[in-house]
Amino acid sequence: MSFISEKIAEDVYLHIAPTDKFKTVTINIYVNNVLGENATEYALIPSVLKRGTNKINTYKDMSKYLESLYGSTLSASVYKKGERHIQQYRMEMIQEDFIHEKIFEKGVEFLRDLIFNPFVENKAFKKEYVDQEIEIQKNNINGRKNDKTKYAIERCLEEMCKGEPFSIYELGDIESLNNIDEKSLFNYYKKHIEIFPVDIFVVGDVDIKYIISIFKRYFNLERNEVLEIPKTNIFKEVKQIKYVKDYMDVTQGKITLGFRTNVEPDSEEYYSLLIYSGILGGGPFSKLFMNVREKESLAYYAFSRLERFKGLMIIGAGIEPENYDKAIEIINLQLKDLEKGNISDYEFDSTIKSLKTSINAIKDSATSISDYYFSQKIVKTDVDIDQFIKNIEKVTKKDVVDISRKIKLDTVYFMSNQKEVK
Repeated sequence: MSFISEKIAEDVYLHIAPTDKFKTVTINIYVNNVLGENATEYALIPSVLKRGTNKINTYKDMSKYLESLYGSTLSASVYKKGERHIQQYRMEMIQEDFIHEKIFEKGVEFLRDLIFNPFVENKAFKKEYVDQEIEIQKNNINGRKNDKTKYAIERCLEEMCKGEPFSIYELGDIESLNNIDEKSLFNYYKKHIEIFPVDIFVVGDVDIKYIISIFKRYFNLERNEVLEIPKTNIFKEVKQIKYVKDYMDVTQGKITLGFRTNVEPDSEEYYSLLIYSGILGGGPFSKLFMNVREKESLAYYAFSRLERFKGLMIIGAGIEPENYDKAIEIINLQLKDLEKGNISDYEFDSTIKSLKTSINAIKDSATSISDYYFSQKIVKTDVDIDQFIKNIEKVTKKDVVDISRKIKLDTVYFMSNQKEVK
């Protein structure tokens, strides 16, 4: 599967993947920003925009309108890839061939209004909507602590990247939310919405010329300037390992190790790094699972994962607090094992097989396909899914050993119940 790309306006690009694999047409619109001091405002905007457009003022009426488009669905979210802050607007509609009615254009017009023609009162967003969404966002930020495993990873990354934009949480912070109202948020939106780069991905059984004509009609934005989003810096020398402890009400300790990989996301070395992480902690065949969890019975779980766009790797494990030193020791042994080239055929082959299965699964979801190719665009590569798999298959054990020597431990984070820590 490949995308045909068309420039619609200044830094507004349309990417179309015609395919008969799905019975729906899925549109994903990515609005790009730099992750920075206005992260809270930027993160709040999709939630407020979803409450009403200039033509359809309430969420209830919007739901009715989507229902009239044969049950079309809408979602909006915000997240980060490296130090790029992204709003994602997704709409899924049934193929017009099945209903013999032209609904695609109505859906595109609705999306345009949702993002660029919001419901406004007295030159501001509706106060009720903003107040409600601020409270929801506060709850979501405070709710981070409910998933202790995920929160431990986020805390490790925050401490590890302190002073770097990547340390900013994708939903912003409570203090900033307390300083936002309907007028300040609308002023921020009005000032910046026209300068954010936009990428539109359409996946479905569609006519390319028809799709291009529709988007040129509704997304031909007049722009005087467009925000330039710098490349995320992934290189940082580790001069001294940080050790951080948080004391929380947890029944098991959460140990998280943060590493600098010094591998750029567009590098050929990334494929070796992917396999390295998989062998280390990518599944039940991995060194962390087999040795830290099974053999030594030190962990309830043990895994590793990559943050591709920032050049980071995380190791996470759930342990009894008294096993902290022993767990660190055994984890370090697995890292040294990889550096020495002690990689069994089972570990290597199982990792390749697992990665191929997960990457092939991208093809089963229109949004996953869009997200994959959007990521390729961000890192300025043009590697389709099948070629990505071929690149993985080319990696040797020697490549994995070579990449292991670039990876440096930066931060050791531990979350535990204070009473249980000596």
